[in-house]
Amino acid sequence: MRTIKVLDSTLRDGAQGEGINFSLEDKLNIVTKLDKLGISYIEAGNPSSNPKDAEFFREVARMPLKHATLVAFGSTRHHSITAAQDKGCQSLLDAGTKAVCIFGKSWDMHVTQVLGTTLEENLDMISDTVRFFKDHGKEVIYDAEHFFDGCKANAEYALKTVQAAARAGADCVVLCDTNGACFPSEISKITARVIDAVDCAVGIHCHNDTGCAIANSMMAVEAGASHVQGTYIGFGERCGNANLSAIIANLQLKQGYECIPAEKMRRLTKTARYIAEIANLVLPNSLPYVGKSAFAHKGGMHVDGVTKNPHSFEHIDPEQVGNHRNLLLSEVSGRSAIAARMSELDSSITRNSIETAEFIEMLKERELEGYQFESADASLEIFALKYLGKYRPAFELEYFKILGEQPAVHVDRSASAMVKVKVDGQIEMTAAEGDGPVHALDVALRRALEVFYPSLHKVRLVDYKVRVIEGHAATAAMVRVIIVSTDDESTWTTVGVSADIIDASWQALRDSIEYKLLHDHAV
Repeated sequence: MRTIKVLDSTLRDGAQGEGINFSLEDKLNIVTKLDKLGISYIEAGNPSSNPKDAEFFREVARMPLKHATLVAFGSTRHHSITAAQDKGCQSLLDAGTKAVCIFGKSWDMHVTQVLGTTLEENLDMISDTVRFFKDHGKEVIYDAEHFFDGCKANAEYALKTVQAAARAGADCVVLCDTNGACFPSEISKITARVIDAVDCAVGIHCHNDTGCAIANSMMAVEAGASHVQGTYIGFGERCGNANLSAIIANLQLKQGYECIPAEKMRRLTKTARYIAEIANLVLPNSLPYVGKSAFAHKGGMHVDGVTKNPHSFEHIDPEQVGNHRNLLLSEVSGRSAIAARMSELDSSITRNSIETAEFIEMLKERELEGYQFESADASLEIFALKYLGKYRPAFELEYFKILGEQPAVHVDRSASAMVKVKVDGQIEMTAAEGDGPVHALDVALRRALEVFYPSLHKVRLVDYKVRVIEGHAATAAMVRVIIVSTDDESTWTTVGVSADIIDASWQALRDSIEYKLLHDHAV
């Protein structure tokens, strides 16, 4: 089995994505998760770029890593001094990592117009910098920036840059599609040419500006590359980087390469969701392998087929990557879908049960009212439990009251809420302020219930969407509220519908709390 070394750049290239801002603690936590997954290299930042990265390298040095090699990132030396005199190179040494990743210019236009130096001097900068770090005992990964664009502009010179790095002792030269402008056939042809021209390992680093980053990375490996770079769930500058969670699964499950230890493959989905939470992003449902919709089935024929033989509509067993099958129930769902979902709650229910037929009709009525259960699985489960007589509420709402007002200058909170709940005969009443009425209601509700259910302290909202269902009714229109909640271990979605946006929000909030407590076995 051929081994592929994987370098994750979530903490460096990923951090350049719009809206991404990792704290020191965030970075340390992500290192821990990637190491547990079995990633070969973790590129953690440039120690000379900012104080946070410098502090990170001091802190991470105390962490014992079991699988990953930590990598510090920086550039070739300045053109007017030696590597030994360059402060950036010295910062990389001071980071104390076993490996360093050095980037340099491969495109002649960049050398003359961006660096402002000669083509020959650029070759010397590459050689001198690589040799400097090899002399200090470092594993050196050389990133050939803009290599593919450079090769198309001046193939002879681009090739000289990676040959200079290889002759100076680079352990791996990585070909970067920095602008994300190449297509798979180009990547394959050029990668194969470089493999024939250098005497070291060759890697690939792709951006996704044409939507081809995963395919380009796969084609480079097919051409002989043995090192792949990207970010774990694909975010990064502009359109993002190659998505490693998909590449790892493609290479290991489909083509027989070893990217991470086989027993770690089931951590792919959990790791993706964790990193999305740390980055304060909602993980796209459509992500291959790890997305919520990766193994979702809605159409009647599809559901019927997958329940009879999973291979009929699933390219792998979702459990292989730690994901699960999701049978979406809606007004277009067939009996097989409804029966399969309800049998999870009551094993006696089958496709031909009267309960299946009745629940289908109830589901159609609710969706006619504006509910959308295919994207609100938690509310759907509660709805089904109520129908089956298996639902016991975790709390009773006595009342809630919301006050909203235009905030005064320098006042952050614009609303307050008072909530009174009853749990097993005991009353708890509390109030909270929030950034708007729904936020205030959410905070007050959880504050009251945490007295009885401490696990709710971990729950928070990660997404809140409102959609007007009947636009012609203007401000009196029915609205649908979708809420996504998390406890940092799992994520669930709930729905509420009403002509009153506060009431619709309350329905979704209530279901969110009930679902969490239901699965905590607290009720």
